[in-house]
Amino acid sequence: MKTLWKGAVSFGLVNIPVSMYVATENKDLKFNYLHQKCMAPINYKKVCSKCDQEVKPEEIVKGYEFQKGSYIIMNEEDFARIPQENTKTIDILDFVKLEQVDPIYFDKSYYLEPSSGGDKAYTLIVEAMKNTGKIAIAKIMIRSKQSLAALRVKDEHLVMETIFYPDEIRSPASLSTGVGIDKLHENELKMAVDLIENLSIDFDPARYEDEYRQALWELIEAKIAGQEYVSPTPEPQGGKVVDLMEALKASVQMTEAKKTKPAAKKKAGTGKRAKTGT
Repeated sequence: MKTLWKGAVSFGLVNIPVSMYVATENKDLKFNYLHQKCMAPINYKKVCSKCDQEVKPEEIVKGYEFQKGSYIIMNEEDFARIPQENTKTIDILDFVKLEQVDPIYFDKSYYLEPSSGGDKAYTLIVEAMKNTGKIAIAKIMIRSKQSLAALRVKDEHLVMETIFYPDEIRSPASLSTGVGIDKLHENELKMAVDLIENLSIDFDPARYEDEYRQALWELIEAKIAGQEYVSPTPEPQGGKVVDLMEALKASVQMTEAKKTKPAAKKKAGTGKRAKTGT
């Protein structure tokens, strides 16, 4: 993995030198836009909306639109005047319980690895956080942007998640919350609870896969190999409105049967991504 950032975790009077790595990757299949006439890739150029001319990088400045059509220009000297202390430090502010942090706050995940000389202090904070069951709330500067972050322990490693500030979370106050609870029948609620209980298991991320991405990849492989491929299955047409109570009852019965039936073993070789043919 490529090192994204190097610095230190500030833990009271203890500084723990660490290296930071991106913990996740987007595996969406990416496509290029081509010119249908000659099949060459399309280039994208920065063109001025007024002059209709291509603009070179050195001719571009940053402007903040404070009202429609009016901008404040910010240059590098302006940004340099803003205090940016501890640009190489993850400053721990508080320790809290993980369940107290709503998942809506989490943004991106990073691994923190101990750098030279920081092994013992790194192990110390990992063990201390495990013993207390707490996570750390900290501040960090990444690429000239100050972020709030949460540090937690995963598989004996420190994982840092950048988290949104409170004013970055949109309020759902204007959204509908459905019907009032008085509109629900007692048996409907009981059936819904039973359905949730029947579908409840210990979380195992290995159970889930991106079926659409896998199907898309198989289609691409078939095209590469010059084979015929199956057309997408048409979407089901709208049918009659199903009674909520009947749907819940059927779902509960279905999940109860599935829960008592022993899980069939997967055939060897299934579930794996096929290798690309040429």
